[in-house]
Amino acid sequence: MSQHPEQRSPADGKPDDLPSKEVTEGTERAPHRAMFRAMGYDDEDLSSPMIGVANPAADITPCNVHLDDVAQSAYDAVDEADGMPIEFGTITISDAISMGTEGMKASLISREVIADSVELVAFGERMDGLVTIGGCDKNMPGMMMAAIRTDLPSVFLYGGSIMPGEHEGREITVQNVFEGVGAVAEGEMSEDELDEMERNACPGAGSCGGMFTANTMASISETIGFAPLGSSSPPAEDEERYDVARESGELAVEVVREQRRPSEFLSSESFENAIALQVAIGGSTNAVLHLLAMAAEAGIELDIEDFNEISARTPKIAKLQPSGARVMNDLHEVGGVPVVLRELLEADLLHGDALTVTGETMAEALERIDPPRIADLDTDFLHTVDDPIHERGAIRILTGNLAPDGAVIKITGEDHLRHEGPVRVFEEEENAMAYVQEGRVDSGDVLCIRNEGPQGGPGMREMLGVTSAVAGQGHAEDVALFTDGRFSGATRGFSIGHVAPEAYVGGPIAALQDGDTVTIDIDELELSVDLSDDELERRLAERDLPEPNYTSGVLAKYGQTFDSAANGAVTNPGAKQE
Repeated sequence: MSQHPEQRSPADGKPDDLPSKEVTEGTERAPHRAMFRAMGYDDEDLSSPMIGVANPAADITPCNVHLDDVAQSAYDAVDEADGMPIEFGTITISDAISMGTEGMKASLISREVIADSVELVAFGERMDGLVTIGGCDKNMPGMMMAAIRTDLPSVFLYGGSIMPGEHEGREITVQNVFEGVGAVAEGEMSEDELDEMERNACPGAGSCGGMFTANTMASISETIGFAPLGSSSPPAEDEERYDVARESGELAVEVVREQRRPSEFLSSESFENAIALQVAIGGSTNAVLHLLAMAAEAGIELDIEDFNEISARTPKIAKLQPSGARVMNDLHEVGGVPVVLRELLEADLLHGDALTVTGETMAEALERIDPPRIADLDTDFLHTVDDPIHERGAIRILTGNLAPDGAVIKITGEDHLRHEGPVRVFEEEENAMAYVQEGRVDSGDVLCIRNEGPQGGPGMREMLGVTSAVAGQGHAEDVALFTDGRFSGATRGFSIGHVAPEAYVGGPIAALQDGDTVTIDIDELELSVDLSDDELERRLAERDLPEPNYTSGVLAKYGQTFDSAANGAVTNPGAKQE
């Protein structure tokens, strides 16, 4: 706690607009102050802005195992900047460990629980501002959604990514291990080699190293304005990560004193910037879901079709895992996310006047830090806008009579994917995984996995196991998969997720039968089946209404409250679209 020699008294008062006045000032709040004093807070603390440090540290994932240390650096910086830091915890789910199991249904729910719990603590304890910390995938959107809901002056702090492992002289990540499972099933890799990869892929603390969901959302936190520029790329175990934590703590006190709230800097332009960054770097499809949810929480209009419009004008200029071999640390070594943002800004593909948490516009912040230009770098994974990897950004939204409200694909390889042929339908992930592992997949196959949506799963499981097994067998580009669930940020290839409406609520995907002819055309943005509207309606009318998979507990509760994936799968009633 504060140890400054000049002690201020609670009677000195705080600005009238600070919520913490309700629990720290006045004779009637003596019992409340007594509780704070029991924890070591003194007069100076009680007369300072109360800053919550929301920390999801846990020993269940390397993404979060080090966050107590990160939080301590932020806590100390708040204290040294004459704030009153109050650390509190919340949950996390390890997506990589729950992947391929029924436990993966908890992942998206954890986003909501994190947002709910941070909102509750901030509201209940009358906090003045927040430092929200994230490690594993759903931490990031959950923390930013909480900041949006409370509209408290807030700074987002990423825990940093893991360094890549090494296998046979090349860098590897957990994605390579997932794909190795498929290679073993195909006879293309020995179990001994897979064991060696397993032991070397994850050398320490931090989030998965590629441009998967965690690093995508961390990069977006800079771009949308929630975190200072350059803050997302320092590795988890690097001293720079703790410099970022201290900077975030100091900034949190500043934004409270300046009353710089999310509602003051978030705008349509902020979200368009975030999408431009996502499609330019080949970020995770999960960012579509999370940005829609964040926009809904903020009351900012954002439609799933906006991703197509922005992707059409924004080229893909970065080649990071899963589409390439490079990881977040490689981007950090050449200047981090600001390098990409500068390239987009100078090509007039970014709103330079969008505000950020520092009080600067995006253009002003980039001018201040002056990142290098891509054209001046000697790098094989970043391209200029004039010489892009793909002329069009990586995210596409498909529609058609199978996905009237949209479906999402990330282009990681061939840019003109098209397929027309019979479909094989699976009612859940496990059956599809068994089919793939039995070696029954052939070039040209189309696999549909349904009843995995936000309500039907519930929880919209990510299915990296299936897509990695397909890729590991050499079919990343010639076998198509689509689902009303999600695919992981580490997924690559011909994989389409977020099909909406989902099967559980009677979306057209529920009418599919084995052998139906499905057309997937990336250029035409189409996902359709060769059935008339009348036939689709007849089949849907004749189907048995599904029973919920869970009738009690947290999965039942959130299964009943999730909105459509096309609207971000939010559960907050105020954020749902009618």
